[in-house]
Amino acid sequence: MRKYLILIAFLVCSTALFAQVDSVRLGYSVHGTVVDAATGRPMESVHVSVPDRHYATVTNADGGFTIKSDQPVSEVVFSYMGYRTQSLHPTGQALRVRLLSESLTLEEASIITGDPYEIVRAAIDKIPDRFSRQPELLECFYRETVRKRNRYIYVSEAVARMYKTGYDGTIYRDRTALEKSRVLLSQRKADTLSVKVQGGPTQAMTFDVVKNFEILFDKDEMALYEFEMGMPTYINDRLQFVIRFRPGYRQVDWALYNGTLYIDRELLSFTRIEMSLDMSDINKATRMMVIRKPLTLRLTPRELSVVINYRLQDGKSRLSYFRSTMRFNCDWRKRLFATSYAAVNELVVTDVREPAVPIARADAFRTIDILSDKAAEFLDPDYWKDYNIIEPTESLENAIGRLRKGR
Repeated sequence: MRKYLILIAFLVCSTALFAQVDSVRLGYSVHGTVVDAATGRPMESVHVSVPDRHYATVTNADGGFTIKSDQPVSEVVFSYMGYRTQSLHPTGQALRVRLLSESLTLEEASIITGDPYEIVRAAIDKIPDRFSRQPELLECFYRETVRKRNRYIYVSEAVARMYKTGYDGTIYRDRTALEKSRVLLSQRKADTLSVKVQGGPTQAMTFDVVKNFEILFDKDEMALYEFEMGMPTYINDRLQFVIRFRPGYRQVDWALYNGTLYIDRELLSFTRIEMSLDMSDINKATRMMVIRKPLTLRLTPRELSVVINYRLQDGKSRLSYFRSTMRFNCDWRKRLFATSYAAVNELVVTDVREPAVPIARADAFRTIDILSDKAAEFLDPDYWKDYNIIEPTESLENAIGRLRKGR
Protein backbone atom coordinates (compact mmCIF):
# COMPACT_ATOMS: atom_id res chain seq x y z
CA MET A 1 0.00 0.00 0.00
CA ARG A 2 1.45 3.37 -1.02
CA LYS A 3 2.03 5.97 1.70
CA TYR A 4 2.04 9.13 -0.41
CA LEU A 5 -1.46 10.25 0.60
CA ILE A 6 -1.32 13.39 2.72
CA LEU A 7 -4.49 15.36 2.05
CA ILE A 8 -7.96 14.88 3.51
CA ALA A 9 -11.01 17.05 2.85
CA PHE A 10 -14.22 16.85 4.89
CA LEU A 11 -16.40 18.81 7.32
CA VAL A 12 -14.71 20.85 10.04
CA CYS A 13 -14.71 19.27 13.50
CA SER A 14 -14.29 21.00 16.85
CA THR A 15 -10.82 21.46 18.31
CA ALA A 16 -9.41 20.05 21.54
CA LEU A 17 -6.67 21.08 23.95
CA PHE A 18 -3.36 19.26 23.78
CA ALA A 19 -0.89 18.84 26.61
CA GLN A 20 2.36 20.77 26.35
CA VAL A 21 5.91 20.26 27.59
CA ASP A 22 8.16 23.07 28.85
CA SER A 23 11.02 24.15 26.60
CA VAL A 24 14.39 25.69 27.44
CA ARG A 25 13.81 29.40 28.01
CA LEU A 26 15.03 31.41 25.03
CA GLY A 27 15.53 34.86 26.48
CA TYR A 28 17.68 36.41 23.74
CA SER A 29 16.51 37.23 20.22
CA VAL A 30 17.55 38.88 16.97
CA HIS A 31 15.10 40.04 14.32
CA GLY A 32 15.24 41.67 10.92
CA THR A 33 14.59 41.34 7.20
CA VAL A 34 16.46 39.60 4.37
CA VAL A 35 16.36 41.08 0.87
CA ASP A 36 18.02 40.48 -2.49
CA ALA A 37 20.96 42.89 -2.71
CA ALA A 38 20.35 43.60 -6.40
CA THR A 39 16.58 44.15 -6.38
CA GLY A 40 15.73 44.91 -2.75
CA ARG A 41 12.93 42.36 -2.84
CA PRO A 42 12.21 40.33 0.33
CA MET A 43 13.53 36.76 0.26
CA GLU A 44 11.38 33.93 1.60
CA SER A 45 12.67 30.66 3.14
CA VAL A 46 16.20 31.92 3.76
CA HIS A 47 17.84 29.69 6.38
CA VAL A 48 18.76 31.67 9.52
CA SER A 49 20.93 30.05 12.21
CA VAL A 50 23.04 30.72 15.29
CA PRO A 51 26.45 29.01 14.92
CA ASP A 52 27.38 26.38 17.50
CA ARG A 53 23.94 26.58 19.16
CA HIS A 54 21.87 24.54 16.65
CA TYR A 55 19.11 27.21 16.77
CA ALA A 56 17.56 27.93 13.36
CA THR A 57 14.52 29.28 11.56
CA VAL A 58 13.58 30.55 8.06
CA THR A 59 12.35 33.88 6.77
CA ASN A 60 8.67 34.42 6.00
CA ALA A 61 7.11 35.69 2.77
CA ASP A 62 8.01 39.27 3.75
CA GLY A 63 11.65 38.30 4.33
CA GLY A 64 11.19 38.78 8.07
CA PHE A 65 12.69 36.61 10.79
CA THR A 66 13.14 36.36 14.54
CA ILE A 67 15.64 33.91 15.98
CA LYS A 68 15.93 33.17 19.69
CA SER A 69 18.67 31.72 21.87
CA ASP A 70 19.29 30.78 25.49
CA GLN A 71 22.51 32.84 25.38
CA PRO A 72 23.44 36.26 23.95
CA VAL A 73 23.68 36.02 20.14
CA SER A 74 27.04 37.19 18.78
CA GLU A 75 26.61 35.95 15.20
CA VAL A 76 23.78 35.03 12.83
CA VAL A 77 24.29 33.13 9.55
CA PHE A 78 22.05 33.49 6.48
CA SER A 79 22.08 31.07 3.55
CA TYR A 80 19.96 30.49 0.46
CA MET A 81 20.31 28.54 -2.77
CA GLY A 82 22.25 30.48 -5.40
CA TYR A 83 23.35 33.20 -2.94
CA ARG A 84 26.50 33.76 -0.92
CA THR A 85 26.24 32.70 2.70
CA GLN A 86 26.52 35.74 4.96
CA SER A 87 27.39 36.12 8.66
CA LEU A 88 26.41 39.22 10.64
CA HIS A 89 27.01 40.39 14.20
CA PRO A 90 23.83 41.77 15.83
CA THR A 91 23.98 45.36 17.10
CA GLY A 92 20.78 45.39 19.11
CA GLN A 93 18.81 46.93 16.24
CA ALA A 94 16.73 45.18 13.59
CA LEU A 95 19.01 43.69 10.92
CA ARG A 96 18.55 44.39 7.22
CA VAL A 97 20.42 41.64 5.43
CA ARG A 98 21.30 42.03 1.76
CA LEU A 99 22.22 38.72 0.15
CA LEU A 100 24.37 38.70 -2.97
CA SER A 101 23.76 36.17 -5.72
CA GLU A 102 26.58 33.67 -6.19
CA SER A 103 28.23 34.06 -9.59
CA LEU A 104 28.91 30.62 -11.06
CA THR A 105 32.62 30.36 -11.94
CA LEU A 106 34.10 26.95 -12.67
CA GLU A 107 37.77 26.15 -12.79
CA GLU A 108 39.11 25.76 -16.34
CA ALA A 109 39.87 22.09 -15.88
CA SER A 110 36.55 21.45 -14.17
CA ILE A 111 34.18 19.47 -16.37
CA ILE A 112 30.76 18.51 -15.05
CA THR A 113 29.62 15.54 -17.03
CA GLY A 114 28.66 11.92 -16.60
CA ASP A 115 25.51 9.83 -16.42
CA PRO A 116 23.02 11.63 -14.12
CA TYR A 117 21.46 8.31 -13.08
CA GLU A 118 24.86 7.00 -11.99
CA ILE A 119 25.56 10.21 -10.02
CA VAL A 120 22.26 9.75 -8.17
CA ARG A 121 23.05 6.09 -7.48
CA ALA A 122 26.51 7.07 -6.17
CA ALA A 123 24.91 9.66 -3.85
CA ILE A 124 22.45 7.03 -2.59
CA ASP A 125 25.33 4.65 -1.84
CA LYS A 126 27.00 7.38 0.25
CA ILE A 127 23.95 8.17 2.38
CA PRO A 128 25.20 6.07 5.37
CA ASP A 129 28.45 8.09 5.36
CA ARG A 130 27.03 11.54 4.67
CA PHE A 131 24.00 11.38 6.98
CA SER A 132 23.97 10.48 10.65
CA ARG A 133 24.05 6.82 11.59
CA GLN A 134 23.11 7.77 15.14
CA PRO A 135 19.60 8.61 16.37
CA GLU A 136 18.78 12.31 16.68
CA LEU A 137 16.06 14.23 18.52
CA LEU A 138 15.09 17.39 16.64
CA GLU A 139 12.90 20.26 17.82
CA CYS A 140 10.74 21.58 14.97
CA PHE A 141 8.23 24.32 14.28
CA TYR A 142 5.36 23.33 12.01
CA ARG A 143 2.62 25.46 10.42
CA GLU A 144 -0.42 24.63 8.27
CA THR A 145 -2.46 27.27 6.45
CA VAL A 146 -5.44 26.95 4.13
CA ARG A 147 -6.71 29.70 1.85
CA LYS A 148 -10.07 29.83 0.13
CA ARG A 149 -9.38 31.90 -2.96
CA ASN A 150 -7.17 34.65 -1.44
CA ARG A 151 -8.60 34.51 2.09
CA TYR A 152 -7.18 32.44 4.93
CA ILE A 153 -9.79 30.19 6.55
CA TYR A 154 -7.50 28.04 8.67
CA VAL A 155 -4.18 28.45 10.50
CA SER A 156 -2.60 25.86 12.77
CA GLU A 157 0.87 25.76 14.34
CA ALA A 158 2.86 23.41 16.55
CA VAL A 159 6.19 22.84 18.19
CA ALA A 160 7.10 19.18 17.78
CA ARG A 161 9.85 16.78 18.67
CA MET A 162 11.05 14.52 15.87
CA TYR A 163 13.00 11.39 16.69
CA LYS A 164 14.97 10.08 13.73
CA THR A 165 16.97 6.89 13.73
CA GLY A 166 20.13 6.54 11.66
CA TYR A 167 19.79 6.89 7.89
CA ASP A 168 19.36 3.23 6.98
CA GLY A 169 16.70 3.60 4.27
CA THR A 170 13.61 3.16 6.50
CA ILE A 171 11.43 5.49 8.59
CA TYR A 172 9.41 2.88 10.48
CA ARG A 173 11.02 3.67 13.86
CA ASP A 174 10.92 7.45 13.38
CA ARG A 175 8.31 9.35 15.39
CA THR A 176 7.08 12.87 16.12
CA ALA A 177 5.30 14.22 19.20
CA LEU A 178 3.59 17.56 19.79
CA GLU A 179 4.80 19.81 22.59
CA LYS A 180 2.58 22.82 22.01
CA SER A 181 0.01 23.67 19.37
CA ARG A 182 -2.78 26.08 18.49
CA VAL A 183 -5.39 26.54 15.78
CA LEU A 184 -7.83 29.07 14.41
CA LEU A 185 -10.70 28.18 12.08
CA SER A 186 -13.10 30.36 10.14
CA GLN A 187 -16.63 30.29 11.56
CA ARG A 188 -18.35 31.43 8.37
CA LYS A 189 -21.02 29.04 7.21
CA ALA A 190 -19.65 29.33 3.68
CA ASP A 191 -16.33 27.93 4.98
CA THR A 192 -17.88 24.78 6.45
CA LEU A 193 -15.93 22.76 3.92
CA SER A 194 -12.36 22.67 5.17
CA VAL A 195 -9.15 20.98 4.15
CA LYS A 196 -7.36 18.97 6.76
CA VAL A 197 -3.87 17.63 6.39
CA GLN A 198 -3.39 14.09 7.55
CA GLY A 199 -0.14 13.45 9.37
CA GLY A 200 0.81 17.03 10.22
CA PRO A 201 4.56 17.17 11.00
CA THR A 202 4.99 13.49 10.13
CA GLN A 203 4.78 14.57 6.47
CA ALA A 204 8.41 15.68 6.74
CA MET A 205 9.37 12.13 7.70
CA THR A 206 7.30 10.58 4.91
CA PHE A 207 8.84 12.83 2.26
CA ASP A 208 12.37 12.57 3.62
CA VAL A 209 13.21 10.63 0.48
CA VAL A 210 16.89 10.30 1.45
CA LYS A 211 15.68 8.06 4.29
CA ASN A 212 12.34 6.84 2.95
CA PHE A 213 13.37 5.08 -0.27
CA GLU A 214 9.80 3.94 -1.06
CA ILE A 215 8.90 7.25 -2.71
CA LEU A 216 11.79 7.78 -5.10
CA PHE A 217 15.14 6.07 -4.42
CA ASP A 218 14.08 2.44 -4.39
CA LYS A 219 15.67 0.81 -7.47
CA ASP A 220 12.30 -0.30 -8.82
CA GLU A 221 10.90 3.20 -8.32
CA MET A 222 13.91 4.89 -9.94
CA ALA A 223 13.46 2.69 -13.00
CA LEU A 224 10.20 4.58 -13.66
CA TYR A 225 12.02 7.89 -14.19
CA GLU A 226 14.31 9.58 -16.68
CA PHE A 227 17.23 11.72 -15.39
CA GLU A 228 19.09 14.59 -17.04
CA MET A 229 21.82 17.04 -16.02
CA GLY A 230 20.96 20.67 -15.36
CA MET A 231 23.13 23.74 -14.90
CA PRO A 232 25.13 23.56 -11.62
CA THR A 233 24.47 26.02 -8.80
CA TYR A 234 25.71 26.93 -5.34
CA ILE A 235 23.98 26.14 -2.06
CA ASN A 236 25.64 27.28 1.18
CA ASP A 237 28.73 28.24 -0.86
CA ARG A 238 29.13 24.66 -2.12
CA LEU A 239 28.86 23.69 -5.79
CA GLN A 240 25.97 21.34 -6.56
CA PHE A 241 25.15 18.88 -9.29
CA VAL A 242 21.65 19.71 -10.52
CA ILE A 243 19.80 16.65 -11.83
CA ARG A 244 16.24 16.79 -13.12
CA PHE A 245 13.92 13.81 -13.22
CA ARG A 246 10.57 13.13 -14.86
CA PRO A 247 8.29 10.13 -15.41
CA GLY A 248 9.49 7.72 -18.09
CA TYR A 249 7.38 5.93 -20.65
CA ARG A 250 6.44 2.96 -18.49
CA GLN A 251 2.81 3.14 -17.39
CA VAL A 252 1.89 2.57 -13.73
CA ASP A 253 -1.34 2.83 -11.75
CA TRP A 254 -0.22 5.77 -9.60
CA ALA A 255 0.96 9.31 -10.30
CA LEU A 256 4.71 9.90 -10.42
CA TYR A 257 6.74 13.04 -9.80
CA ASN A 258 8.69 15.65 -11.70
CA GLY A 259 11.55 17.19 -9.80
CA THR A 260 15.12 18.33 -9.27
CA LEU A 261 17.90 16.90 -7.11
CA TYR A 262 20.75 19.05 -5.77
CA ILE A 263 23.79 16.94 -4.89
CA ASP A 264 26.98 18.30 -3.32
CA ARG A 265 29.63 17.89 -6.03
CA GLU A 266 32.47 17.13 -3.63
CA LEU A 267 30.69 15.01 -1.00
CA LEU A 268 28.00 13.47 -3.24
CA SER A 269 25.49 14.31 -0.52
CA PHE A 270 21.88 15.35 -1.15
CA THR A 271 21.38 19.03 -0.31
CA ARG A 272 17.92 19.85 -1.66
CA ILE A 273 15.09 17.93 -3.33
CA GLU A 274 12.17 19.48 -5.19
CA MET A 275 9.22 17.30 -6.27
CA SER A 276 5.85 17.99 -7.88
CA LEU A 277 3.16 15.41 -8.55
CA ASP A 278 2.56 14.76 -12.24
CA MET A 279 -0.90 16.14 -13.05
CA SER A 280 -1.18 14.71 -16.58
CA ASP A 281 -3.67 12.11 -15.32
CA ILE A 282 -6.10 13.89 -12.98
CA ASN A 283 -7.66 10.65 -11.74
CA LYS A 284 -4.29 9.28 -10.62
CA ALA A 285 -3.35 12.59 -8.99
CA THR A 286 -6.69 12.74 -7.15
CA ARG A 287 -6.22 9.23 -5.74
CA MET A 288 -2.78 10.23 -4.49
CA MET A 289 -3.97 13.40 -2.75
CA VAL A 290 -7.48 12.84 -1.41
CA ILE A 291 -8.32 10.49 1.43
CA ARG A 292 -11.97 11.36 2.02
CA LYS A 293 -14.51 13.90 0.81
CA PRO A 294 -18.28 14.38 0.69
CA LEU A 295 -19.86 12.33 -2.09
CA THR A 296 -21.42 15.38 -3.75
CA LEU A 297 -18.15 17.32 -3.81
CA ARG A 298 -16.07 17.42 -7.00
CA LEU A 299 -12.38 18.05 -6.42
CA THR A 300 -9.85 18.83 -9.14
CA PRO A 301 -6.18 18.84 -8.04
CA ARG A 302 -3.90 21.50 -9.53
CA GLU A 303 -0.64 21.07 -7.63
CA LEU A 304 1.11 18.98 -5.02
CA SER A 305 4.72 20.10 -4.64
CA VAL A 306 7.33 19.40 -1.99
CA VAL A 307 10.69 20.97 -1.09
CA ILE A 308 13.11 19.25 1.31
CA ASN A 309 16.37 20.89 2.41
CA TYR A 310 19.28 19.15 4.14
CA ARG A 311 21.99 21.06 5.99
CA LEU A 312 25.63 20.04 6.40
CA GLN A 313 26.89 20.50 9.96
CA ASP A 314 29.80 18.90 11.79
CA GLY A 315 30.51 16.71 8.77
CA LYS A 316 26.99 15.24 8.62
CA SER A 317 23.80 16.30 6.84
CA ARG A 318 20.38 16.40 8.45
CA LEU A 319 16.87 17.46 7.52
CA SER A 320 16.53 21.24 8.01
CA TYR A 321 13.38 22.39 6.18
CA PHE A 322 10.25 20.93 4.58
CA ARG A 323 7.46 22.62 2.65
CA SER A 324 4.48 21.18 0.81
CA THR A 325 1.99 23.11 -1.31
CA MET A 326 -1.37 21.73 -2.40
CA ARG A 327 -3.73 23.57 -4.74
CA PHE A 328 -7.10 22.31 -5.95
CA ASN A 329 -10.57 23.40 -7.02
CA CYS A 330 -13.75 22.28 -5.28
CA ASP A 331 -17.36 22.59 -6.35
CA TRP A 332 -20.62 21.00 -5.38
CA ARG A 333 -22.54 19.32 -8.15
CA LYS A 334 -24.94 21.59 -10.06
CA ARG A 335 -22.96 24.72 -9.13
CA LEU A 336 -21.59 26.77 -12.00
CA PHE A 337 -18.26 27.95 -10.52
CA ALA A 338 -15.54 26.12 -8.63
CA THR A 339 -13.74 27.50 -5.57
CA SER A 340 -9.96 27.41 -5.42
CA TYR A 341 -8.13 26.26 -2.27
CA ALA A 342 -4.46 26.30 -1.36
CA ALA A 343 -2.91 24.45 1.59
CA VAL A 344 0.69 25.18 2.57
CA ASN A 345 2.58 23.27 5.26
CA GLU A 346 6.04 24.19 6.53
CA LEU A 347 8.40 22.57 9.00
CA VAL A 348 11.77 23.95 10.08
CA VAL A 349 14.21 22.17 12.40
CA THR A 350 14.92 24.80 15.08
CA ASP A 351 17.18 22.87 17.49
CA VAL A 352 18.94 19.56 18.09
CA ARG A 353 18.33 18.09 21.53
CA GLU A 354 20.59 15.96 23.67
CA PRO A 355 20.24 13.18 24.57
CA ALA A 356 18.36 11.63 21.65
CA VAL A 357 15.60 10.05 23.73
CA PRO A 358 13.12 7.98 21.66
CA ILE A 359 9.48 9.07 21.59
CA ALA A 360 7.13 6.58 23.21
CA ARG A 361 4.56 5.07 20.88
CA ALA A 362 1.74 6.33 23.12
CA ASP A 363 2.98 9.93 22.76
CA ALA A 364 3.64 9.80 19.02
CA PHE A 365 1.68 11.84 16.49
CA ARG A 366 0.38 9.29 14.00
CA THR A 367 0.31 9.59 10.23
CA ILE A 368 -3.51 9.34 10.38
CA ASP A 369 -3.80 12.14 12.99
CA ILE A 370 -4.92 15.66 12.11
CA LEU A 371 -3.30 18.62 13.86
CA SER A 372 -6.39 20.83 13.92
CA ASP A 373 -8.24 18.19 15.96
CA LYS A 374 -5.59 18.31 18.69
CA ALA A 375 -4.73 22.00 18.91
CA ALA A 376 -6.08 24.81 21.10
CA GLU A 377 -7.33 28.22 19.95
CA PHE A 378 -5.11 31.28 19.37
CA LEU A 379 -5.41 33.20 22.64
CA ASP A 380 -2.07 34.07 24.27
CA PRO A 381 0.01 36.75 22.46
CA ASP A 382 3.16 35.29 24.10
CA TYR A 383 2.28 31.74 23.10
CA TRP A 384 5.57 31.09 21.30
CA LYS A 385 7.68 33.14 23.71
CA ASP A 386 10.23 30.40 24.43
CA TYR A 387 10.36 28.79 20.98
CA ASN A 388 11.88 29.52 17.59
CA ILE A 389 9.16 29.81 14.97
CA ILE A 390 8.59 30.93 11.39
CA GLU A 391 7.41 34.53 11.77
CA PRO A 392 3.91 35.09 10.36
CA THR A 393 3.71 37.26 7.26
CA GLU A 394 1.76 40.50 7.40
CA SER A 395 -1.13 38.93 5.48
CA LEU A 396 -1.20 35.96 7.85
CA GLU A 397 -1.22 38.31 10.87
CA ASN A 398 -4.17 40.13 9.33
CA ALA A 399 -5.92 36.83 8.65
CA ILE A 400 -5.46 35.77 12.27
CA GLY A 401 -6.94 39.07 13.43
CA ARG A 402 -9.97 38.72 11.18
CA LEU A 403 -10.54 35.09 12.18
CA ARG A 404 -10.32 36.02 15.86
CA LYS A 405 -12.92 38.76 15.43
CA GLY A 406 -15.22 36.25 13.75
CA ARG A 407 -15.33 33.96 16.75
